[in-house]
Amino acid sequence: MSELIVIGYDGHEVATKAFKAVQALRDDHVVELKGLAVVRVDQDGDTHVDTPARREEIALSATAGALWGMVLGILVLTPGIGVVGAALGGIIGKLTQMGVDNGFRKKVSDLLEPGSAAVVILASKITEDRFAAAMEPFGGTVLKTSLPEESERELAEQLAGPAPEATG
Repeated sequence: MSELIVIGYDGHEVATKAFKAVQALRDDHVVELKGLAVVRVDQDGDTHVDTPARREEIALSATAGALWGMVLGILVLTPGIGVVGAALGGIIGKLTQMGVDNGFRKKVSDLLEPGSAAVVILASKITEDRFAAAMEPFGGTVLKTSLPEESERELAEQLAGPAPEATG
């Protein structure tokens, strides 16, 4: 099971410091990451997503990378989806089953007002007490949901598309 954690801050500077703290926690094996990003909203309301630098980038399989990108995109970059295509609708449906429903997305959207920022973490393993103690000095508003492993696998398969048929 993975944990999706969004920590909202009033400004980009403190979010960047918290982001670096999460990277240090990864290095100390307090958290195993599947994805990490800082999302900031500028004064014009435009959303910007920063991920770890290339040399520090989390080693992700192509499928895990696609899953993280989809979760991040649906969570942050598409707050008010109206009519959607069948494929995207199915993926949003799967994310909803996993706990990333419109209510959770609305809470994230409410955190991300102009001038604010958030650290978005997708963790496969976390030592809760050590993580909380390390993040406490930064304050912020914490939103969290669990993503069952089986649902993640189904979503990854949905993102990858159908497996090619074996020819004999």
